[in-house]
Amino acid sequence: MKVTVISTDELEQLIKSTTKNSIKEYYSQKESNDSKPIHTTVKEAARRLKVSELTVRNYIKRGLIVAHKVGNRVLIETDSIDKALSEVKSLKYKR
Repeated sequence: MKVTVISTDELEQLIKSTTKNSIKEYYSQKESNDSKPIHTTVKEAARRLKVSELTVRNYIKRGLIVAHKVGNRVLIETDSIDKALSEVKSLKYKR
């Protein structure tokens, strides 16, 4: 076991720097995790796709958007919305 003797000022600086770095790391990880939610509601998906809620429900019925029903709520995967954005644009021009 190694014993190190440091002054109170050095100990104080060490604690401050360690906690400051830990807090920065925590918030940077939190921001990266919170940046993109996993699921959205029908209303949020309609706003994002710039269509009505009924249209989003029709996309779900057709299978263009993957959704899961949890109780009375319909939750849509955000990856599915991103795919639907590209598919909807291409379907418009295929007619």
